[in-house]
Amino acid sequence: MAKPLSLTIKEPVGELKKLFRKQPQHLKGRVQMLILIKTGKALTKQALGEALGVSATTAQGWRKLYAAQGIKALLCFKRTNHKTSAITPAAHRAIELKLNNPKQAFTSYKALQHWVNKEYVPHMKYITLVKYVQRHFGAKLKVASKDHVQKDLYENDI
Repeated sequence: MAKPLSLTIKEPVGELKKLFRKQPQHLKGRVQMLILIKTGKALTKQALGEALGVSATTAQGWRKLYAAQGIKALLCFKRTNHKTSAITPAAHRAIELKLNNPKQAFTSYKALQHWVNKEYVPHMKYITLVKYVQRHFGAKLKVASKDHVQKDLYENDI
C-alpha cells in the first residue's frame, strides 16, 4: 500500500478558518481539506474524501493543485461551461424595447417566440426564450389589455 502524500500546509489554522468563513459554498470544501491536513485529522485521499463528502479523486486533485500552485490556485474557481448566447445583442435590445412599450407589448410568450423566430433567431425553443426573458428582464408578460392602454390616451384628450 502506498504511503499518503506528505503535504505541508504553509498557512496557520487560524488563517485557514478565517478563509473558510469568507469562501462561497462551492470552495469551502477545499479550505476544509487544508484544515484537516494541517490538524492531522485526515491524511489519506480516501479519508479526506469521506470527511469532505467528495470522491477520493477530487480530494487528490485538490491536494496536487495546492502542492503545485498554492492556495491562490486552489481557491480560483474556473467554470468551463460558458456557452455563447443564441440571442444577439441587437435581438436583446429589440426584445427589451418591445417589452417596455405598452402599446406593442406581447400578451404571451408564444407571441414573443413567434416574433423572435421571424425577426432574429429562427428555431428558438420556447423554454429557452422564456428563461432568457425572465432572467434578463424579469418579465412575466402580464401586460395591460389594449383597452386600458387606449383608455389613458382618451383621458389625456379630454
